[in-house]
Amino acid sequence: MTKRKDGGTDRTVYHRKSDDKWVDKRNDADRGFLFDTQREAVKSAREKLGNAGGGDVAIKGEDGKIRQKDTVPPGSDPNPPKDKK
Repeated sequence: MTKRKDGGTDRTVYHRKSDDKWVDKRNDADRGFLFDTQREAVKSAREKLGNAGGGDVAIKGEDGKIRQKDTVPPGSDPNPPKDKK
C-alpha cells in the first residue's frame, strides 16, 4: 500500500475502454474494482480512502486526462480536534 507521510493512501478512477468499465484502483495495486458508471467508481474510491485514513483521489475522464483531484479526509479520525470553534 502506498503510504503517505500523513498515513493516507492514493487512488485513481479511470475509464477502461476494452470493456467500457470504470475502475477504482489504489495507485500501488495491480488490479482495481470495476463499476458500470464513473459515479459509482468515485464513490467507492472516496469511501475506501476515508476508511483507510484519508488520501487523494485522481479522477480521469474518458480521454485519460486527470480532470479532477480531491483530498479525502479520514473517515473516523482517532484524534479529533477538542475545540469546537
